[in-house]
Amino acid sequence: MPSSPEDTHDRTGHTDPSGSPESLILHATDNGVSWITLNRPEAMNAVTWDQRERIIALLAEASADPGIRAVVLTATGRGFCAGADLRGAPATGDRVPGDVARTIRLGAQRLIAAVLDCEKPVLAAVNGTAAGIGAHLALACDLVLAAESAKFIEVFVRRGLVPDGGGAYLLPRLIGPQRAKELMFFGDSLPAAEAERLGLVNRTVPDEELAATARAWAQRLADGPTRAIALTKQLVNASLDADRATAFAAEAMAQEINMTTQDANEGVASFVERRVPKYRGV
Repeated sequence: MPSSPEDTHDRTGHTDPSGSPESLILHATDNGVSWITLNRPEAMNAVTWDQRERIIALLAEASADPGIRAVVLTATGRGFCAGADLRGAPATGDRVPGDVARTIRLGAQRLIAAVLDCEKPVLAAVNGTAAGIGAHLALACDLVLAAESAKFIEVFVRRGLVPDGGGAYLLPRLIGPQRAKELMFFGDSLPAAEAERLGLVNRTVPDEELAATARAWAQRLADGPTRAIALTKQLVNASLDADRATAFAAEAMAQEINMTTQDANEGVASFVERRVPKYRGV
């Protein structure tokens, strides 16, 4: 994973949430892969308003940039993301009805939607604790790698809160309603190995192998037929809310669109010519 610069700390030793978004969310592009790294390790990478906006912007840039063909979300230190840190949010006056719902829509839900809607495959490399919105940020990704020391916590119930950031949407679709309720009702810490067994994680690896595994998986994605993967992502995500007729119609249209790409032609030609395809992402 890309190296991290010196952290910005306040007098208490915690990462200063007023530091620049560029220092608190690191970004590097390597071989067609956009690496987005949360960088507030002393705060267990609790995400601020500014950090959230930068992640959303970077995901939008990845969608629009033909040179980016895969995205990795990861973090520095012992935690992936401990949840939301509301310090640094725009100041507001007295709360009125509708303020909370609007804050959720424009905040946590926009962040999760940015991952789900990104036109490039997004891989989470979960290096430590993923709690609250941090867990949902990881679980919204298309593929999830987790270090053995990582854990996932639906922390909301511990604070008397309702899950936000799409948790009640994501979890039942990943592991079913009963398992989702168990995690959300009790708020217990879920070790990475158990998360893999339940189907929340694709693969658990030793901590020291996480970076190399993430790089290898991301490179496989970046070397693939980018538009076909994007259309496949859209089909799978939409199928969870669609009836069969709608899903079949979407599949047929995706095939129609994809057959106009150079990569589809290359894939067919390489099969006929019995050679390894060379995809360009267009």
